[in-house]
Amino acid sequence: MMRAWILPGLLLLCGSLGATMLFLSGGFGTAAALLTAFGLLAFMNSPLLFPRSIGVQEAQRRSAVDGRPIVFWRPGCKYCQRLRIRLGNNAHQLHWVDIWRDPAGAALVREANGGNETVPTVIVAGRAHTNPDPAWVRGQLEVWR
Repeated sequence: MMRAWILPGLLLLCGSLGATMLFLSGGFGTAAALLTAFGLLAFMNSPLLFPRSIGVQEAQRRSAVDGRPIVFWRPGCKYCQRLRIRLGNNAHQLHWVDIWRDPAGAALVREANGGNETVPTVIVAGRAHTNPDPAWVRGQLEVWR
């Protein structure tokens, strides 16, 4: 779990140090802008951007009941971020599994991708789709409804 927070923590630390230096030299506005920019970058690279993750067994159980797709992701992945942002509020309709928190989920992703932990991997009706187009995933949600 700690691994997911290393990059956001470093971004906040660097932003804070830079903002402090600017603040002490009298650049109040620039310091505030820098701290805001680094705070936004930290948020974009944190697990907070994504819906709450569940374990792969729970995701499979829920998907079997409701038919919704399962998304395997990891913090800091720009393709996962792109998928999450482009899905908007629809992202909460999917079952999200963080492969850094769930070794069984990581193993399933490796199995589906020839030994690689390539994310996002979306499971729809038991079939894996690696780094699918967000519009396609949104279309799968329309089928589910």
